[in-house]
Amino acid sequence: MFKITVAGTGYVGLVAGVCFAEVGHQVTCVDIDENKVDLMKSGISPIYEAGLEELMQKNYAEGRINYTTDYQSAYRDADAIFIGVGTPEQPDGSANLSYIATVARQIAESLEKDCLVVVKSTVPIGTNDKVEQFIRDFLVNDVNVEVASNPEFLAQGSAVHNTLHAERIIIGTESKWAQEMLTQIYEPFNLPIVSVNRRSAEMIKYASNDFLALKISYMNDIANLCELVGADIQDVARGMSFDDRIGSKFLNAGIGYGGSCFPKDTKALEYIARQQGYELKTVKAAIEVNKEQKTILYKKASKRLITFNGLKVAVLGLTFKPGTDDLREAASLENIPLLLEQGADVYAYDPVGAENFAKAYPDGKNRKGSITYVNDIEKALEGANVCFIFTEWGEVKALSPLIYKNLMRTPLVYDGRNIYNVAQMQEAGVEYHSVGRKPASKEETRESKKIEYQYS
Repeated sequence: MFKITVAGTGYVGLVAGVCFAEVGHQVTCVDIDENKVDLMKSGISPIYEAGLEELMQKNYAEGRINYTTDYQSAYRDADAIFIGVGTPEQPDGSANLSYIATVARQIAESLEKDCLVVVKSTVPIGTNDKVEQFIRDFLVNDVNVEVASNPEFLAQGSAVHNTLHAERIIIGTESKWAQEMLTQIYEPFNLPIVSVNRRSAEMIKYASNDFLALKISYMNDIANLCELVGADIQDVARGMSFDDRIGSKFLNAGIGYGGSCFPKDTKALEYIARQQGYELKTVKAAIEVNKEQKTILYKKASKRLITFNGLKVAVLGLTFKPGTDDLREAASLENIPLLLEQGADVYAYDPVGAENFAKAYPDGKNRKGSITYVNDIEKALEGANVCFIFTEWGEVKALSPLIYKNLMRTPLVYDGRNIYNVAQMQEAGVEYHSVGRKPASKEETRESKKIEYQYS
């Protein structure tokens, strides 16, 4: 087993560190925030991620993982140092590598033994070559340092499972020593390992994420056409899914992708290509489609209603996907400001994301409208004139169509995740608009008029 240090305790670093400890390595996680370190030592995760706290508590109690702000002692005698700090998007679409550079210099000035530095952060192709040279330029002691690329492929909400049961481990190295060491580190995971050079590993991460983003944007583009020609995108997707060449994943139409990876990685790869004098037309198109898709339901509702001013608008779901409290590139961040600017009284529900959203939009008057955060879906819906669904939380999916009919002043629902059956919403007397499917009329069917509406 190896002595491993992980720099950064966000989604990438903390999950990696905990999983390394879980398979038996001795792990130290480094962060500059003392309050965050104290929180993690007490067994509390700073991020919302299924199964993470349990593994943190277990491995801390068994002495396999520790947390510190003292990077010098953590880096000094580590066998391997994994860098999992952020590479946020800059205004021009490029990746901000300042956090990587800071950690690299700290490593160079702290190392007292030979060490393998492994970059898990998503970085532009060729970055690891520069990181290796940067570390060697600032080395204080006479030690050997090599840099490897080991991109992560975790999905927020299932990151622990994705790490412990990954479909493959990608390692990019430039020497036999680095390849063998990284292979040995991952040996306890008992997972397929794909060994390539550093630049190929860096490209694999971008190419994989951007391909999935392309798939999502393609289906959203087709969904928009389906509405115009009278086809149903869910039927289309089901028919496509039987083709092994296409598969069944990432065929769900909706209001676009969000999160920390797809938006940032598509823009970064498009920027990289542009810097090389090459135009990635497919990726560029995916970015444009996704941007337009985020507000497609708001635009539909704007055509349907005279104004949002003074209307109670229920918003169900704030995070970019269920199972996480992450708001990065979430559809709510695009739509709620538009609603507030139009004077809407927004009542927002999210089981875990409201606190984060409130940091940008505090409870109360915001611009011309107001926003209120509620802990109960029914409070959001009661007396509402219109409802937008931005996140497919289980609590939202479990709602009966009759709830909308009974509680809303006007049962008018715009569903960005295609949660409900169109016929069932129409049967309940709900005017229902989704993505790539025909709308449900606001007129109740003859059968629905016989129903005594009860919560179910």
